Amino acid sequence: MAQALSPSYWQESAPPFTGGCAGPVEGEYDVAIVGAGFTGLSAARALAAKGASVAVLESGKVIGAASGRNGGQCNAGTAQDFGALAAEHGLPLARKWYHAHRDAVRTVEHIAREEAIDCDFRYCGRAKLAAKPEHYEKMVAAHALLVAEVDPAVTLIPPEEITSEILADFHGALVQHTSAQLHVGRFGRGLAEAAASRGAAIWENAAVSGLVRGHGEWRLETARGTLGARQVIVATGGASQEAPFGWFRRRIVSVGSFAIATAPLPRALADALFPTRRNYVTSRVIGNYFRLTADDRLIFGGRARFAMSNPASDRKSGAILVDTMRALFPPLREVGVDYCWGGTVDLTADRMPRAGEHDGLYYAMGYSGHGVQMATHMGECLARMVDGDEAANPFADLSWNAIPGHLGKPWFLPLIGAWHKAKDRLS
Repeated sequence: MAQALSPSYWQESAPPFTGGCAGPVEGEYDVAIVGAGFTGLSAARALAAKGASVAVLESGKVIGAASGRNGGQCNAGTAQDFGALAAEHGLPLARKWYHAHRDAVRTVEHIAREEAIDCDFRYCGRAKLAAKPEHYEKMVAAHALLVAEVDPAVTLIPPEEITSEILADFHGALVQHTSAQLHVGRFGRGLAEAAASRGAAIWENAAVSGLVRGHGEWRLETARGTLGARQVIVATGGASQEAPFGWFRRRIVSVGSFAIATAPLPRALADALFPTRRNYVTSRVIGNYFRLTADDRLIFGGRARFAMSNPASDRKSGAILVDTMRALFPPLREVGVDYCWGGTVDLTADRMPRAGEHDGLYYAMGYSGHGVQMATHMGECLARMVDGDEAANPFADLSWNAIPGHLGKPWFLPLIGAWHKAKDRLS
């Protein structure tokens, strides 16, 4: 039996989901969705709003995996460096993908407002903090390209002005002003309630163990029963270990990511350390991300260890994060830590999302650390794709090959961790 995951701050401080189906899994539907994270719930809401009959099958609880276990940042901009994307794929595609990530933030805002979800959504900007002087030099070049080609609102903070942004030892920053933050637990549970209120049937604790196609429909088997659907959306990311989803598992690498939440900081201390209250990420290869919550807790996370999340791994990683946080911010040495949790980041080999249709199954996943906004946005895109709108997929131009030697379990994570640590020392 799998070990229970440590609860996240977001999950523990959000109202419970009350719209789930209590009875057996059964019935016939237009669309069945596997996975009740942001992708699946967003797709369910959009499809149900158009009058489709929708079933959502979730192996655990809604937003129980990555959607409820992240850093709460809703950042515009691609996980890949824009210049590298332009060099490999050309400026038109790089712009298209950058704009998709920017539009995704607006999608989150639109849903939160339309459904009146109380989730503290606000535009705050994201500051990428230069950990070394040479990192800032790269930011200067990146800023020039971004302003010229795709995002004129991006700004630089030079090293001598960094204390206007954050009271810590960094060497300048690149600020993306179209990024936002929100309480992802309240947003996710609100999104689930919105989908259910529009007619979507949502079953929790209903892992899909069988998926068979025949006679114009799919049959989806779970321990709670079986249902039929004309179309199926796979919205599991790398979470599903079941045989029906092996094709996706060979293309996704799930990497552990860990976070802590402090006790609420005194307002004066929070204002002194983080005067702009943005989302923050550091420029190291194995860096950290952090932000304040509405009640002035500091959420501080990162890939503290190249390991998967379980209670023991969460505790070890949490201790590393506490030490790192206190080294960066000495005034926090006496501040308590109320929450420690782990989750996964689902990576593709090139850190670009993937979406499309494989063998009759529609899918979107591989958000590579940008899942809050991209999963929500791609759920809406999937709702259009199953209706035949091929233009709804911003990533249709990308092929998706299996990762050589990868059958689902990331045996190579320690090697990747050692390589990234070496790059951090040398860069």
